[in-house]
Amino acid sequence: MRRSSLSYIFIPAVIAMLVVTAVLQYIWIGKVSDGERERMRSRLDADVKRFADDFNRETQSAFFNFQLPQRSWKEHNWSEFAERVDFWKERTAYPSLIKGFTYVDLEANSTFVYDPANRTFGPASVPEELAPLREKLTADGEMPTVADEVPALVMPIYEVHDRVTKLVVRTVAEDDSSRPIEPTMPKKTGFLLIGLSQNVIRDGLLADLVKKYFSTDEGVVYDVSVTRKDGTTVFGTSRTAAPDSTASLFNLLNDSFVFYSNRELMPKTAAGVQRSIVFSTTTERLERRTAAPGNPEDAKKKVDINVLTEDIKPRTEVRSSVIPKSDGPWKLNVGHSSGSIDAFISGQRRKNLAIGFGILGLIGASVLTVFFSAQRARLFAKRQVDFVSSVSHEFRTPLAVIYSASENLADGVAREPEQITRYGELIKGEGRKLSAMVEQILEFAGARSGKRTFDKRPVAPGEIVNDAIEQTRPMLDEHGFEVEVWIEPELPMIVGDRKALSQAIQNLIVNALKYSNGSRWVRVEAERTDDGVAIAVSDRGVGIGAKDLKNIFEPFYRAKSVVDEQIHGNGLGLSLVKETVEAHGGRIGVESEPGKGSRFTITL
Repeated sequence: MRRSSLSYIFIPAVIAMLVVTAVLQYIWIGKVSDGERERMRSRLDADVKRFADDFNRETQSAFFNFQLPQRSWKEHNWSEFAERVDFWKERTAYPSLIKGFTYVDLEANSTFVYDPANRTFGPASVPEELAPLREKLTADGEMPTVADEVPALVMPIYEVHDRVTKLVVRTVAEDDSSRPIEPTMPKKTGFLLIGLSQNVIRDGLLADLVKKYFSTDEGVVYDVSVTRKDGTTVFGTSRTAAPDSTASLFNLLNDSFVFYSNRELMPKTAAGVQRSIVFSTTTERLERRTAAPGNPEDAKKKVDINVLTEDIKPRTEVRSSVIPKSDGPWKLNVGHSSGSIDAFISGQRRKNLAIGFGILGLIGASVLTVFFSAQRARLFAKRQVDFVSSVSHEFRTPLAVIYSASENLADGVAREPEQITRYGELIKGEGRKLSAMVEQILEFAGARSGKRTFDKRPVAPGEIVNDAIEQTRPMLDEHGFEVEVWIEPELPMIVGDRKALSQAIQNLIVNALKYSNGSRWVRVEAERTDDGVAIAVSDRGVGIGAKDLKNIFEPFYRAKSVVDEQIHGNGLGLSLVKETVEAHGGRIGVESEPGKGSRFTITL
């Protein structure tokens, strides 16, 4: 009893622990998923930024490398430009990136195209793909630095300003109604069109950067595409879902770019030319304080002044631009192939939760299985003990009768022939009961050991029914039972063991007799059904309760009401009937109502 109580306490405790573990696992997996989401987003943003920086740096080098002084363009001094072309090709990883150079002189209204063979610009018509761009740039208005539809870089050429000798910084009060002086731009004398190869950009530069930053070594796949401002796709495939990270390409005003000069090239240029190119600057930062309205604290306002320092040797310098960042005409879009990082993380979280909960569920199911198996074994053991007790009792009664009758015969108590015959019949009947019980036990043992075999042959259902009735006729007549038999004519033959099936029906008839509850009526019938042939045994006995119906075919099971009424039996009959029927590919069913009787149907 104590062990049983501990078992009932242990199971709820284990289930409670599993529930707590499941809750903690849910919280932990949620936090891990959130951390993984932030890690993936941060890494993706960093990779996208480096991708854009590498791309922009390549285009920036192509743009800034060919910025010559205005005098070189005016005097058509192409030698320095040719050296710049050589210098760029030696240092770039994509020498085929630039398709050609077209110089448009707005003052002379003439066009020059660079000839790589002669290393000079010559008069020529504008290339076909650049013709619409030339018309657009010639018109008055703001000149873009990148023509994304070509694509091409546009480098404007202006007149040289006079040197600034003084710099005046004027502080204007907030209530001053004067307007700031608009700066005047120098005169635009022409522009240089740097035609770029879209194939090299797509199949070379962009493809290499995708391989560099978005490889699949970790099994994480990203969709990478590049689009123009109008939404057309330049590289990759268009996405229906919003990208996880974006960056602008062809941004010549990036926050950080490499501004380099050629140590061998620059000394060959004139001293005056060097002064027109900024190689280094020093920055002075001035601060002034003004009282912020409604705020007792002072507000700081910083002004950066860049002052040109001359006579500085040319060098490579990484500088921070003071020009506000503007978006480039191309846009880099990167998103996870699952639709988004959120969708991917959600899927991974669901999978992890399913695996975790599956393992916990398996543990819980295993614990419950062990518990119920132990309970079932315990119940089965109890039934076995009850079986031994009932069999012993069943054996003791006929043995006592046989012993008493044989003792009377041996002592000469019965001397008349009628008495001797009566004692002989008594011993014979009780011996038959003992033999039937022994056969039933041996049959059950054989079925459990798997050694029981059946001699299956074609047999008529009516013959099986008649055999069963003939075998039980003496018992039925002894107790005065009325037996109704109905066998449908021309029933089909069935394949089975005639003796075993007859024994199964006998068990049902004996049960009807045993649980008759005073009624003396049994009906046996055989008929054709949609599923085959049905053999039914009906009675008007005590019936079976609803809670006992699901257990009556289990070995050693006897209903509590039957045990209380001390009806003899060992609980093996119905289990043997079921095993015999199922071994023949059939099934057995029961319909019963307490106090009104039962109907067992074997379908073959």
